[in-house]
Amino acid sequence: MTESLTVRDNRTGTEYEVPIVDGTIRAADIGKIKAGEDQPGLAVYDPGFVNTASCRSSITYIDGDKGILEYRGYPIEQLAASSSFLEVAYLLIHGELPTKEQYDTWVHNITYHTFVHENVKDFMQGFRYDAHPMGMLMASVGALSTFYPESRNISDADNRAIQIIRMIAKMPTLGAWSFRHAQGKPYVYPDNDLSYTANFLSMLFKMTEVKYQPDERLVKALDTLLILHADHEQNASTNAVRSVGSTQVDPYSAVSAGVAALFGPLHGGANEAVLRMLKRIGNASEIPAFIEGVKNGNERLMGFGHRVYKSYDPRAKLIKKAAEDVFEVTGTSPLLDIALELEKIALEDEYFVKRKLYPNVDFYSGLIYEALEFPPEFFTVLFAIGRTPGWLAQWLELTQDKDQKIARPKQIYTGERGLTFTPASERWA
Repeated sequence: MTESLTVRDNRTGTEYEVPIVDGTIRAADIGKIKAGEDQPGLAVYDPGFVNTASCRSSITYIDGDKGILEYRGYPIEQLAASSSFLEVAYLLIHGELPTKEQYDTWVHNITYHTFVHENVKDFMQGFRYDAHPMGMLMASVGALSTFYPESRNISDADNRAIQIIRMIAKMPTLGAWSFRHAQGKPYVYPDNDLSYTANFLSMLFKMTEVKYQPDERLVKALDTLLILHADHEQNASTNAVRSVGSTQVDPYSAVSAGVAALFGPLHGGANEAVLRMLKRIGNASEIPAFIEGVKNGNERLMGFGHRVYKSYDPRAKLIKKAAEDVFEVTGTSPLLDIALELEKIALEDEYFVKRKLYPNVDFYSGLIYEALEFPPEFFTVLFAIGRTPGWLAQWLELTQDKDQKIARPKQIYTGERGLTFTPASERWA
Protein backbone atom coordinates (compact mmCIF):
# COMPACT_ATOMS: atom_id res chain seq x y z
CA MET A 1 0.00 0.00 0.00
CA THR A 2 1.39 3.40 -1.02
CA GLU A 3 1.61 5.86 1.86
CA SER A 4 0.14 9.27 1.14
CA LEU A 5 -1.13 12.45 2.70
CA THR A 6 -4.57 13.82 1.83
CA VAL A 7 -4.56 17.61 1.78
CA ARG A 8 -7.76 19.61 1.46
CA ASP A 9 -7.38 23.19 0.27
CA ASN A 10 -10.19 25.03 2.07
CA ARG A 11 -9.85 27.94 -0.36
CA THR A 12 -11.06 25.87 -3.27
CA GLY A 13 -12.42 22.68 -1.71
CA THR A 14 -9.98 20.64 -3.79
CA GLU A 15 -8.29 17.60 -2.26
CA TYR A 16 -4.79 16.46 -3.17
CA GLU A 17 -3.09 13.11 -2.64
CA VAL A 18 0.54 13.73 -1.76
CA PRO A 19 2.86 10.65 -1.74
CA ILE A 20 4.92 10.01 1.39
CA VAL A 21 8.39 8.56 0.68
CA ASP A 22 10.90 7.88 3.46
CA GLY A 23 8.83 9.94 5.86
CA THR A 24 8.88 13.00 3.61
CA ILE A 25 6.72 14.72 1.03
CA ARG A 26 8.16 16.53 -1.97
CA ALA A 27 7.98 20.30 -1.89
CA ALA A 28 7.13 20.17 -5.61
CA ASP A 29 3.93 18.25 -4.76
CA ILE A 30 2.92 21.01 -2.34
CA GLY A 31 3.63 23.47 -5.15
CA LYS A 32 0.80 21.89 -7.16
CA ILE A 33 -1.72 23.23 -4.64
CA LYS A 34 -3.04 26.50 -6.08
CA ALA A 35 -5.94 28.85 -5.37
CA GLY A 36 -6.33 29.31 -9.13
CA GLU A 37 -4.59 28.47 -12.39
CA ASP A 38 -3.02 31.92 -12.56
CA GLN A 39 -1.93 31.81 -8.90
CA PRO A 40 1.44 30.57 -7.60
CA GLY A 41 1.52 27.20 -5.88
CA LEU A 42 2.00 26.82 -2.14
CA ALA A 43 5.54 26.93 -0.76
CA VAL A 44 6.92 25.88 2.63
CA TYR A 45 8.28 28.57 4.96
CA ASP A 46 11.09 26.99 6.99
CA PRO A 47 13.78 29.39 8.27
CA GLY A 48 16.92 27.47 9.17
CA PHE A 49 15.61 24.31 7.45
CA VAL A 50 14.44 22.90 10.79
CA ASN A 51 12.13 20.39 9.07
CA THR A 52 13.23 20.34 5.44
CA ALA A 53 15.33 17.58 3.86
CA SER A 54 17.63 18.99 1.18
CA CYS A 55 19.18 15.73 0.00
CA ARG A 56 19.34 11.97 0.27
CA SER A 57 22.54 10.79 1.89
CA SER A 58 24.10 7.50 2.95
CA ILE A 59 27.01 9.04 4.88
CA THR A 60 25.90 9.84 8.43
CA TYR A 61 22.92 8.65 10.45
CA ILE A 62 21.73 10.48 13.55
CA ASP A 63 18.89 9.59 15.93
CA GLY A 64 18.79 12.60 18.21
CA ASP A 65 16.20 11.14 20.60
CA LYS A 66 18.26 8.00 21.23
CA GLY A 67 21.69 9.64 21.07
CA ILE A 68 22.85 7.58 18.07
CA LEU A 69 25.55 8.72 15.63
CA GLU A 70 26.81 6.42 12.86
CA TYR A 71 29.22 6.92 9.99
CA ARG A 72 28.21 4.71 7.04
CA GLY A 73 26.32 2.51 9.52
CA TYR A 74 29.16 2.10 12.04
CA PRO A 75 28.52 3.43 15.59
CA ILE A 76 30.76 6.37 16.49
CA GLU A 77 31.68 4.65 19.77
CA GLN A 78 33.28 1.72 17.91
CA LEU A 79 35.10 3.93 15.43
CA ALA A 80 36.50 6.21 18.13
CA ALA A 81 37.70 3.24 20.19
CA SER A 82 39.18 1.03 17.49
CA SER A 83 39.81 3.05 14.32
CA SER A 84 42.09 5.88 13.19
CA PHE A 85 41.15 9.21 11.68
CA LEU A 86 42.49 8.28 8.24
CA GLU A 87 40.60 4.98 8.27
CA VAL A 88 37.41 6.88 9.18
CA ALA A 89 38.19 9.39 6.41
CA TYR A 90 38.47 6.49 3.93
CA LEU A 91 35.16 5.09 5.20
CA LEU A 92 33.37 8.42 4.77
CA ILE A 93 34.76 9.03 1.28
CA HIS A 94 34.52 5.50 -0.14
CA GLY A 95 31.53 4.18 1.76
CA GLU A 96 33.24 1.08 3.13
CA LEU A 97 36.15 0.12 5.33
CA PRO A 98 39.46 -0.35 3.49
CA THR A 99 41.38 -3.55 3.02
CA LYS A 100 44.97 -3.54 4.29
CA GLU A 101 46.26 -2.78 0.78
CA GLN A 102 43.70 0.00 0.24
CA TYR A 103 44.49 1.56 3.59
CA ASP A 104 48.25 1.48 3.06
CA THR A 105 47.83 3.14 -0.36
CA TRP A 106 45.45 5.73 1.09
CA VAL A 107 47.85 6.62 3.92
CA HIS A 108 50.81 6.74 1.53
CA ASN A 109 49.00 9.07 -0.88
CA ILE A 110 47.85 11.43 1.85
CA THR A 111 51.29 11.47 3.45
CA TYR A 112 52.90 12.22 0.07
CA HIS A 113 50.60 15.21 -0.48
CA THR A 114 51.01 16.94 2.90
CA PHE A 115 53.51 19.41 1.41
CA VAL A 116 52.15 22.54 -0.24
CA HIS A 117 53.63 24.72 -2.98
CA GLU A 118 56.13 27.27 -1.69
CA ASN A 119 53.92 30.01 -3.08
CA VAL A 120 51.24 28.95 -0.59
CA LYS A 121 53.77 29.63 2.16
CA ASP A 122 54.46 33.06 0.70
CA PHE A 123 50.71 33.69 0.49
CA MET A 124 50.19 32.85 4.15
CA GLN A 125 53.18 34.89 5.25
CA GLY A 126 51.51 37.90 3.67
CA PHE A 127 48.83 38.01 6.37
CA ARG A 128 49.13 40.49 9.23
CA TYR A 129 50.84 39.24 12.36
CA ASP A 130 47.50 39.22 14.22
CA ALA A 131 45.42 37.59 11.47
CA HIS A 132 42.82 35.17 12.80
CA PRO A 133 43.93 31.56 12.10
CA MET A 134 40.47 30.67 10.80
CA GLY A 135 40.53 33.55 8.33
CA MET A 136 43.95 32.38 7.14
CA LEU A 137 42.68 28.82 6.73
CA MET A 138 39.58 29.92 4.84
CA ALA A 139 41.61 32.03 2.42
CA SER A 140 44.37 29.48 1.88
CA VAL A 141 41.94 26.61 1.23
CA GLY A 142 40.21 28.73 -1.40
CA ALA A 143 43.60 29.71 -2.84
CA LEU A 144 44.43 26.03 -3.49
CA SER A 145 41.94 26.11 -6.36
CA THR A 146 44.36 28.39 -8.23
CA PHE A 147 47.20 25.91 -7.75
CA TYR A 148 45.10 23.04 -9.11
CA PRO A 149 42.96 24.57 -11.90
CA GLU A 150 42.15 21.08 -13.16
CA SER A 151 40.07 20.65 -9.98
CA ARG A 152 37.22 22.41 -11.78
CA ASN A 153 36.71 19.29 -13.89
CA ILE A 154 34.47 17.71 -11.28
CA SER A 155 32.88 15.25 -13.73
CA ASP A 156 36.12 13.24 -13.89
CA ALA A 157 36.21 10.60 -11.13
CA ASP A 158 40.01 10.31 -11.06
CA ASN A 159 40.35 14.07 -10.85
CA ARG A 160 37.88 14.21 -7.96
CA ALA A 161 39.83 11.50 -6.14
CA ILE A 162 43.19 13.29 -6.29
CA GLN A 163 41.68 16.60 -5.14
CA ILE A 164 40.11 14.83 -2.14
CA ILE A 165 43.48 13.30 -1.21
CA ARG A 166 45.23 16.65 -1.61
CA MET A 167 42.77 18.49 0.59
CA ILE A 168 42.75 15.97 3.44
CA ALA A 169 46.57 15.93 3.27
CA LYS A 170 47.12 19.68 3.18
CA MET A 171 44.57 20.85 5.75
CA PRO A 172 46.83 20.06 8.77
CA THR A 173 49.73 21.87 7.06
CA LEU A 174 47.61 24.98 6.43
CA GLY A 175 46.13 24.81 9.92
CA ALA A 176 49.49 24.38 11.65
CA TRP A 177 51.04 27.22 9.66
CA SER A 178 48.21 29.56 10.64
CA PHE A 179 48.97 28.65 14.26
CA ARG A 180 52.70 29.30 13.87
CA HIS A 181 52.01 32.56 12.02
CA ALA A 182 50.00 33.91 14.95
CA GLN A 183 52.92 33.13 17.27
CA GLY A 184 55.55 34.65 15.01
CA LYS A 185 57.32 31.31 14.71
CA PRO A 186 58.81 29.78 11.54
CA TYR A 187 56.60 27.37 9.64
CA VAL A 188 57.46 23.69 10.13
CA TYR A 189 57.40 21.41 7.09
CA PRO A 190 55.60 18.04 7.27
CA ASP A 191 57.48 15.01 8.57
CA ASN A 192 56.48 12.05 6.44
CA ASP A 193 57.89 9.59 8.96
CA LEU A 194 55.09 10.46 11.39
CA SER A 195 51.42 9.50 11.35
CA TYR A 196 48.82 12.00 10.17
CA THR A 197 47.99 13.28 13.67
CA ALA A 198 51.56 13.06 15.01
CA ASN A 199 52.78 15.02 11.99
CA PHE A 200 50.17 17.70 12.73
CA LEU A 201 51.43 18.00 16.30
CA SER A 202 54.99 18.22 14.97
CA MET A 203 54.10 21.09 12.63
CA LEU A 204 52.40 22.83 15.54
CA PHE A 205 54.99 22.45 18.29
CA LYS A 206 58.39 21.49 16.85
CA MET A 207 61.14 23.91 17.88
CA THR A 208 64.89 23.22 17.78
CA GLU A 209 64.80 19.45 18.24
CA VAL A 210 65.98 17.41 15.25
CA LYS A 211 62.99 15.07 15.47
CA TYR A 212 59.73 15.83 17.21
CA GLN A 213 58.26 12.86 19.06
CA PRO A 214 54.76 13.61 20.42
CA ASP A 215 53.34 11.73 23.40
CA GLU A 216 51.27 8.86 22.00
CA ARG A 217 48.48 9.58 24.48
CA LEU A 218 48.11 13.05 23.00
CA VAL A 219 48.23 11.64 19.48
CA LYS A 220 45.43 9.19 20.33
CA ALA A 221 43.31 11.86 22.06
CA LEU A 222 43.62 14.30 19.15
CA ASP A 223 42.97 11.52 16.64
CA THR A 224 39.78 10.70 18.57
CA LEU A 225 38.71 14.34 18.48
CA LEU A 226 39.22 14.45 14.71
CA ILE A 227 37.09 11.30 14.32
CA LEU A 228 34.29 12.76 16.43
CA HIS A 229 34.25 15.91 14.30
CA ALA A 230 34.57 14.11 10.94
CA ASP A 231 30.92 14.49 9.90
CA HIS A 232 27.59 15.40 11.42
CA GLU A 233 24.96 15.20 8.73
CA GLN A 234 23.46 18.44 7.31
CA ASN A 235 24.83 21.02 9.73
CA ALA A 236 25.38 24.66 8.72
CA SER A 237 28.87 24.21 7.27
CA THR A 238 27.98 21.01 5.42
CA ASN A 239 24.92 22.75 4.03
CA ALA A 240 27.22 25.56 2.89
CA VAL A 241 29.55 23.09 1.14
CA ARG A 242 26.61 21.43 -0.61
CA SER A 243 24.96 24.75 -1.52
CA VAL A 244 28.13 26.21 -3.03
CA GLY A 245 29.04 22.84 -4.52
CA SER A 246 25.67 22.73 -6.30
CA THR A 247 27.03 25.39 -8.68
CA GLN A 248 29.58 22.75 -9.84
CA VAL A 249 32.50 24.76 -8.50
CA ASP A 250 35.80 23.07 -7.58
CA PRO A 251 35.99 21.29 -4.18
CA TYR A 252 38.50 23.78 -2.69
CA SER A 253 36.07 26.65 -3.18
CA ALA A 254 33.18 24.58 -1.82
CA VAL A 255 35.12 23.55 1.28
CA SER A 256 36.31 27.11 1.88
CA ALA A 257 32.61 27.98 2.15
CA GLY A 258 32.32 25.29 4.81
CA VAL A 259 35.26 26.80 6.67
CA ALA A 260 33.56 30.21 6.49
CA ALA A 261 30.33 28.80 7.95
CA LEU A 262 32.26 27.02 10.71
CA PHE A 263 33.93 30.34 11.57
CA GLY A 264 30.61 31.59 12.97
CA PRO A 265 30.27 31.53 16.78
CA LEU A 266 26.94 29.69 16.60
CA HIS A 267 28.60 26.77 14.79
CA GLY A 268 32.30 26.25 15.43
CA GLY A 269 32.83 28.68 18.28
CA ALA A 270 30.71 26.98 20.93
CA ASN A 271 33.62 25.31 22.75
CA GLU A 272 35.29 28.69 23.23
CA ALA A 273 32.04 29.93 24.79
CA VAL A 274 32.14 26.97 27.21
CA LEU A 275 35.62 27.97 28.35
CA ARG A 276 34.51 31.55 28.93
CA MET A 277 31.58 30.28 30.98
CA LEU A 278 33.75 28.01 33.15
CA LYS A 279 36.24 30.80 33.74
CA ARG A 280 33.43 33.17 34.69
CA ILE A 281 32.08 30.64 37.23
CA GLY A 282 35.61 30.50 38.60
CA ASN A 283 35.03 28.02 41.42
CA ALA A 284 32.91 24.92 41.99
CA SER A 285 31.31 26.61 45.01
CA GLU A 286 29.81 29.20 42.65
CA ILE A 287 28.00 26.63 40.51
CA PRO A 288 24.68 26.64 42.47
CA ALA A 289 24.41 30.42 42.05
CA PHE A 290 25.23 30.07 38.35
CA ILE A 291 22.57 27.37 37.93
CA GLU A 292 19.98 29.66 39.52
CA GLY A 293 21.09 32.41 37.15
CA VAL A 294 20.46 30.08 34.20
CA LYS A 295 16.97 29.24 35.45
CA ASN A 296 16.18 32.93 35.92
CA GLY A 297 17.39 33.80 32.45
CA ASN A 298 20.39 35.79 33.67
CA GLU A 299 23.03 33.24 32.58
CA ARG A 300 23.49 30.93 29.60
CA LEU A 301 24.50 27.31 30.06
CA MET A 302 26.97 26.73 27.22
CA GLY A 303 27.89 23.24 25.98
CA PHE A 304 24.52 21.76 26.94
CA GLY A 305 21.70 20.91 24.57
CA HIS A 306 21.85 20.41 20.82
CA ARG A 307 19.57 21.14 17.88
CA VAL A 308 19.65 17.45 16.94
CA TYR A 309 20.30 15.50 20.15
CA LYS A 310 17.54 15.29 22.75
CA SER A 311 19.57 12.93 24.91
CA TYR A 312 23.27 12.72 25.80
CA ASP A 313 25.39 13.59 22.75
CA PRO A 314 27.31 10.33 22.10
CA ARG A 315 30.39 12.35 21.14
CA ALA A 316 30.41 14.09 24.53
CA LYS A 317 30.95 10.82 26.39
CA LEU A 318 33.91 9.96 24.17
CA ILE A 319 35.45 13.42 24.43
CA LYS A 320 35.17 13.26 28.21
CA LYS A 321 37.35 10.14 28.12
CA ALA A 322 39.80 11.84 25.75
CA ALA A 323 39.99 14.78 28.16
CA GLU A 324 41.01 12.45 30.96
CA ASP A 325 43.80 11.02 28.77
CA VAL A 326 45.06 14.49 27.86
CA PHE A 327 45.10 15.71 31.46
CA GLU A 328 47.08 12.59 32.35
CA VAL A 329 49.87 14.08 30.22
CA THR A 330 49.42 17.80 30.76
CA GLY A 331 48.25 17.81 34.36
CA THR A 332 44.72 18.58 35.52
CA SER A 333 42.97 21.90 35.20
CA PRO A 334 40.79 23.72 37.75
CA LEU A 335 38.32 24.23 34.91
CA LEU A 336 37.92 20.47 34.57
CA ASP A 337 36.82 20.23 38.21
CA ILE A 338 34.24 22.96 37.58
CA ALA A 339 33.06 21.22 34.39
CA LEU A 340 32.65 17.84 36.11
CA GLU A 341 30.69 19.35 38.98
CA LEU A 342 28.55 21.46 36.65
CA GLU A 343 27.73 18.39 34.57
CA LYS A 344 26.85 16.38 37.68
CA ILE A 345 24.51 19.04 39.05
CA ALA A 346 22.86 19.77 35.70
CA LEU A 347 22.20 16.10 34.96
CA GLU A 348 20.44 15.69 38.31
CA ASP A 349 18.44 18.93 38.17
CA GLU A 350 14.83 18.48 37.05
CA TYR A 351 14.91 21.85 35.24
CA PHE A 352 17.58 20.63 32.80
CA VAL A 353 16.42 17.01 32.63
CA LYS A 354 12.89 18.13 31.70
CA ARG A 355 14.30 20.29 28.90
CA LYS A 356 16.61 17.46 27.74
CA LEU A 357 19.71 19.62 28.16
CA TYR A 358 22.63 17.21 28.14
CA PRO A 359 26.34 17.90 27.51
CA ASN A 360 27.24 18.15 23.84
CA VAL A 361 30.52 17.73 21.94
CA ASP A 362 31.67 21.26 22.78
CA PHE A 363 31.48 20.88 26.55
CA TYR A 364 34.81 19.08 26.98
CA SER A 365 36.60 19.72 23.67
CA GLY A 366 37.59 23.28 24.64
CA LEU A 367 39.19 21.97 27.83
CA ILE A 368 41.30 19.56 25.79
CA TYR A 369 42.41 22.25 23.38
CA GLU A 370 43.34 24.59 26.20
CA ALA A 371 45.30 21.83 27.94
CA LEU A 372 47.26 21.40 24.70
CA GLU A 373 47.99 25.16 24.90
CA PHE A 374 45.97 26.12 21.86
CA PRO A 375 44.62 29.69 21.96
CA PRO A 376 40.79 29.87 21.72
CA GLU A 377 40.92 31.39 18.22
CA PHE A 378 42.58 28.18 17.00
CA PHE A 379 39.87 25.83 18.29
CA THR A 380 37.75 26.12 15.15
CA VAL A 381 40.75 25.34 12.91
CA LEU A 382 41.04 21.98 14.67
CA PHE A 383 37.34 21.43 14.10
CA ALA A 384 37.75 22.23 10.39
CA ILE A 385 40.62 19.77 9.94
CA GLY A 386 38.52 17.01 11.47
CA ARG A 387 35.44 17.94 9.45
CA THR A 388 37.22 18.03 6.07
CA PRO A 389 36.63 14.33 5.14
CA GLY A 390 32.94 14.77 5.95
CA TRP A 391 32.65 17.91 3.84
CA LEU A 392 34.39 16.14 0.97
CA ALA A 393 32.24 13.01 1.30
CA GLN A 394 29.13 15.20 1.19
CA TRP A 395 30.50 17.14 -1.81
CA LEU A 396 31.35 13.90 -3.62
CA GLU A 397 27.87 12.51 -2.96
CA LEU A 398 26.36 15.76 -4.25
CA THR A 399 28.29 15.60 -7.54
CA GLN A 400 26.89 12.13 -8.25
CA ASP A 401 23.29 12.77 -7.15
CA LYS A 402 21.05 13.14 -10.21
CA ASP A 403 18.28 14.69 -8.08
CA GLN A 404 20.43 17.65 -7.05
CA LYS A 405 20.02 21.04 -8.67
CA ILE A 406 21.68 24.37 -8.05
CA ALA A 407 20.55 25.63 -4.64
CA ARG A 408 17.88 28.29 -5.04
CA PRO A 409 15.47 28.59 -2.08
CA LYS A 410 12.22 30.49 -2.42
CA GLN A 411 11.54 33.65 -0.48
CA ILE A 412 8.46 35.41 0.86
CA TYR A 413 8.63 38.96 -0.44
CA THR A 414 7.63 41.55 2.19
CA GLY A 415 8.63 44.82 0.50
CA GLU A 416 6.77 47.53 -1.42
CA ARG A 417 5.27 46.97 -4.88
CA GLY A 418 4.49 49.19 -7.86
CA LEU A 419 6.24 52.34 -6.70
CA THR A 420 6.82 55.13 -9.23
CA PHE A 421 10.42 56.25 -9.63
CA THR A 422 11.18 59.97 -9.27
CA PRO A 423 14.49 61.10 -10.84
CA ALA A 424 17.13 62.48 -8.50
CA SER A 425 16.89 65.90 -10.11
CA GLU A 426 13.29 66.13 -8.88
CA ARG A 427 13.74 64.38 -5.53
CA TRP A 428 16.64 66.60 -4.52
CA ALA A 429 15.23 69.88 -5.83
